Amino acid sequence: MSEKSGILVVLVVFVVFLMVSICEGVSTRAIDRVRGKSVLDDGDFRVIEDFISTGVLELVRTKDFASIAKIRTTISGRASSKTQSAQTQYAEKFSEFSQKYISEAFNEAEKLTPPDHKFKITLNLLILVDVLEDLRLLDLAMNKLNDENKVIRYWAVHSITNSEILKQLNSTEAADLQLARDIVERLKGLIDKEGPEIIGLAAEFAGSINIREGEDLLVLAADSRIKEYADWTVDYELLDMTILKLLYDKISSGNQNKSAIANRFVQLLSYVMQRYIKGQDVLNDTRKSYLASVLVEIEKSCISKLLMAQSVIKNAIERENYIELLSEHSRLLGDETKAGELTKKLNTDYGKNPDGSKQTAPPILPEPPN
Repeated sequence: MSEKSGILVVLVVFVVFLMVSICEGVSTRAIDRVRGKSVLDDGDFRVIEDFISTGVLELVRTKDFASIAKIRTTISGRASSKTQSAQTQYAEKFSEFSQKYISEAFNEAEKLTPPDHKFKITLNLLILVDVLEDLRLLDLAMNKLNDENKVIRYWAVHSITNSEILKQLNSTEAADLQLARDIVERLKGLIDKEGPEIIGLAAEFAGSINIREGEDLLVLAADSRIKEYADWTVDYELLDMTILKLLYDKISSGNQNKSAIANRFVQLLSYVMQRYIKGQDVLNDTRKSYLASVLVEIEKSCISKLLMAQSVIKNAIERENYIELLSEHSRLLGDETKAGELTKKLNTDYGKNPDGSKQTAPPILPEPPN
């Protein structure tokens, strides 16, 4: 066989191998063998590295959405060893190589054009970071928190706040606690810039992370919503059911920041009630339905536990009795003549009057814009 023919055969074999690899996805035979070993050696580490490097390359090259999801599952499903004795070795190397090759892929994505191509690859990499649930990869996600694309920002936030990451951060390891503080600080910088989807992720993280700074983030999220209510720019009012419940949980747990949290609870609840009453002629049915759902659920899950079981709000909404609802707002949250039952129970108020006395009435929600 001539040299030219030999080269052609090699090229054909290489192309066929490449096509099979791309069509069949990432090979798992070698990595599954390593996962079953009790002790790992340098050769096993090379298998782990090859698996991750090939998988990440496949992820960024594949255009079919179904295939991409399968590749992510293939990679994340092999993030741990099958044997307890090799778990520490295996997990350490898997994490190390994941950080290396996903980081390189992010860097390469930054150079890509057109923007749509860069967006798709960056998004797929972020979702992979999300499903791997590895603290070592969080820096890669945090680098995308200020991306110009809202979808990228959402998945960056999701990657650093998902339930498994939260569980790991709530450990007693000092390094994990510092990472938790760093995440909270980064999330604080997003609150006033983002919509309800990202604020919701940040609020839920804030409500569950076991550090004092988490309470500050939750207060900041509530403040952002309160401001949007005051401006009549609030969106997706159903989110406030979650935020009010998170505030209630903090109040019930006897945390050190109870005064600030209680203040936000009554202020946000007041604005939700006022918006529902004042917005009957300007809000669409979906918005009114959101507000009604928030009020009924908070009455059942929070107010009835703080005071006594009741359904006054629910009944008033069902009868469309806004006079009764306004009366209940004054009874619970106060007015110019007296403090509300909730504010007294929570030992909070709305600031000081000019004469130094406590302000018993919540701020009045401005009239809807014309």
